[in-house]
Amino acid sequence: MRLAPYLAYAKKNFLARSAYRFDHLMGILNTVLRVFIYWEIYKALYAGRSEVDGITMMMVTTSFVLSLCMDAVFRINDFFIPDMIRDGSIANELLRPICIQGRMVAENLGDALFELVFRFVPALLVSLLLVGIMKPAGVLMFLLFLVSALLGYGVLWSISFATQMSSFWLVNVWSIVTIKNVFINVLSGSMIPLWFMPEWMDGVIRFTPFASIYFTPVQIYLGQLSYQEILGKCLIQIFWILIIYLAGYWLWLKGQKKLVVQGG
Repeated sequence: MRLAPYLAYAKKNFLARSAYRFDHLMGILNTVLRVFIYWEIYKALYAGRSEVDGITMMMVTTSFVLSLCMDAVFRINDFFIPDMIRDGSIANELLRPICIQGRMVAENLGDALFELVFRFVPALLVSLLLVGIMKPAGVLMFLLFLVSALLGYGVLWSISFATQMSSFWLVNVWSIVTIKNVFINVLSGSMIPLWFMPEWMDGVIRFTPFASIYFTPVQIYLGQLSYQEILGKCLIQIFWILIIYLAGYWLWLKGQKKLVVQGG
């Protein structure tokens, strides 16, 4: 498979994002404000206590700062396929000599790289000055955190891809995408660290892919997992990527047979 076309798509999206400087500045401000609001909320909940159930305020702060910054980087266009089906351009895309899933990944990675450099890093630096976070448990743990974060992005992308496939059967997928985002925000540890979830819900979350997106990388960063546990968590992330992507690809094949494009 030739990589040049996909690199071109990634570069195109990266450069397109750089053209909107005001949007970029608002993105940084949005992330920093969310960090500050979360910090104030948890500071009030802790009410001066150093820890709750063994979880310190600094651990919570580190968790939501990293989760929110990763959320800023993990940019995925949930309406890539739905928009093409709605305007009929999907017909032209299917004729191109490239893999449309590969194009989706390339464009999303172009966006993610831009967000990493121009939003994640500035937002993280400002967050460090405002609230501070814990240092990684070690150099190796930090590298494993990066690997797990990349796999977490893969899980999130696979979920988005499978969700978009519903557009072959639905006129508007906005409600499905919204429900998907609610589940991710609540069950991934992005809004509420999973340490504080009820025991029964923690058992349910273990059988979903959501914790693999943000909470697993955060646990690795904080050094809460042994090397054996990290291996197991990363294998779970790979499992979810494969299972969800294959389910989405099956829907993709079914959807193409159902697709009807009208136009002049």
